[in-house]
Amino acid sequence: MSIYLGFQWDIEVRNRSGQLVVAVEVKTKLNAAPDWAAKFRSNLLAHEEAPKAPYFLMAFPDRLFLWIESDGQLDREPDYIIDAVPIFQPYFERTGIQPEQIYGDSFTLMVGAWLSELTLSKNLAETSYQSQSWLIDSGLYSAISGGQLQYEELA
Repeated sequence: MSIYLGFQWDIEVRNRSGQLVVAVEVKTKLNAAPDWAAKFRSNLLAHEEAPKAPYFLMAFPDRLFLWIESDGQLDREPDYIIDAVPIFQPYFERTGIQPEQIYGDSFTLMVGAWLSELTLSKNLAETSYQSQSWLIDSGLYSAISGGQLQYEELA
């Protein structure tokens, strides 16, 4: 495992070749507006140390915002706004925690568990997310399939 002392995303997903393909920021805020998420993303990406990735995902207990990096424009709305309730509900049910009660590191682990399922599945139909066409349409599923997750050091 390599040691990186600079900026690190909450979760980084690397493809089979070890290249960063998805930068993930995890927040426990509920009802985040797309423009709020866009400003937050813009501020993060303005840091020169921030590693760049083809995909940027902001995960909230009730929403996912996905950007596909194509033009380098920082201040823009997400390409995909996804209802995250059906995605994370099984995790919340298993833990017995309500979305409004979850803390940062716990939710980061939950998001990581979901992403791990996706990276390890040989076929999207193997998971309970086959109805999530955005995973295929965006190219995200293909980009992370067989990949690995790296977490920012959790407190």
